[in-house]
Amino acid sequence: MKTRASSILLSLGLLLNVPLIALAETSEESEQPAAAEEVPATESVPLQEIRAFTEIFARIKNDYVDQVEDKQLLEDAIRGMLAGLDPHSSYLDQEAYQDLQEGTTGEFGGLGIEVGMEDGFLRVIAPIDDTPAAKAGVMAGDTIIRLDDTSIKGMSLSDAVAIMRGKPGSEITLTILRENIDKPVELTITRAIIKVKSVRTRTLEPDFGYVRIANFQSHTGNDLRTAIKSLKEDNPGLKGIVLDLRNNPGGVLSAAVAVSDAFLESGLIVYTEGRDDDSRLKFSARNGDLINGAPIVVLVNGGSASASEIVAGALQDHERAIIMGEKTFGKGSVQTILPMTDETALKLTTARYFTPNGRSIQAAGIKPDIVIDKVQLAAREEPLGIIKESDLSGHLENNGDDIAPDAADDIDGVPQESLATTDYELYEALNLLKGIVIMSRKN
Repeated sequence: MKTRASSILLSLGLLLNVPLIALAETSEESEQPAAAEEVPATESVPLQEIRAFTEIFARIKNDYVDQVEDKQLLEDAIRGMLAGLDPHSSYLDQEAYQDLQEGTTGEFGGLGIEVGMEDGFLRVIAPIDDTPAAKAGVMAGDTIIRLDDTSIKGMSLSDAVAIMRGKPGSEITLTILRENIDKPVELTITRAIIKVKSVRTRTLEPDFGYVRIANFQSHTGNDLRTAIKSLKEDNPGLKGIVLDLRNNPGGVLSAAVAVSDAFLESGLIVYTEGRDDDSRLKFSARNGDLINGAPIVVLVNGGSASASEIVAGALQDHERAIIMGEKTFGKGSVQTILPMTDETALKLTTARYFTPNGRSIQAAGIKPDIVIDKVQLAAREEPLGIIKESDLSGHLENNGDDIAPDAADDIDGVPQESLATTDYELYEALNLLKGIVIMSRKN
């Protein structure tokens, strides 16, 4: 036993001299690996702890009920080491690394859920718009406890994600715990190729626009500029927009900076702090506001995470927008991709990010300026017997030339009164936006 342990210890000692690889550009999920850079050893090797590790390794090799390959044991040890750090650091094998790279471009296979590990189970950060998960009714805050007949308990995040991915057209059943529901909910979802459209826009009312960002991909900044240009062409007198970041799980840091920069003339957007000099970065806005200072209401909720919180925090600190909705998720850390080989990598938390005013979002989130609880309204029928002036016999006619339009006029073919029942938060955001415009006229 001691001879084998000593042999393994020697091998591990050699491995300790292999240089790590770092990224020049810090990002939550970086798109491009950078050149290799040797990281000097600053502390002595803890020989006693390594000796304990190698002895346990040898014990498993000799005494475990089934034979396990050395490669599998070492990869599992790496996964366990990273899982002990925080919920977002992980080991990316060939498949996981490829999935990550595909995810930053907006097309990948799976269900369309952003998840994290919490208390041994999967917590849904947010379903992605127009994906099988969103259509099946998966909600931000759900806790997934089973995948088909397999319990999540004791499973690593990467293993759980691997199970949820699969051949398009195949089905998987998620068993979910949901707040305010006594019994677990079972949802059967059909896997599909996930093509995420990062930015969508539409006109809410004449001269009032809606911009929805589903997640932050490498091309989101350019997509936003194109979408705003189209929105302004349809509304030459654009008076304001609602920026919807609800259930946006985040994505690439550079995209969050680009979106913030699109609405700011100058000033700090976000800065990061970590142990390494390369993780201490500052990002500032360049001159030019795409909507020329028109008011913005930003919608957020508990599913708005990481890059979404960067945007909300920057616009809030610069008093460029009113943040409305629920407190956000609270992911204020930056993950850097450290390629280990051509096919594997580490996703390692390397920094925390801060809003322009120095607020850390980590585990705290962004508190809205105006809080709106989850509410669903139902249309109320007007009671019988209500009499208006126009119902009275002999009433005077309105001879005015400028008669106010009916509030129920259709906008883009959609009766406007339905917005209150279909999306109450957006309905309130639009009302606030119109109120800001009215008051600005008086000033």
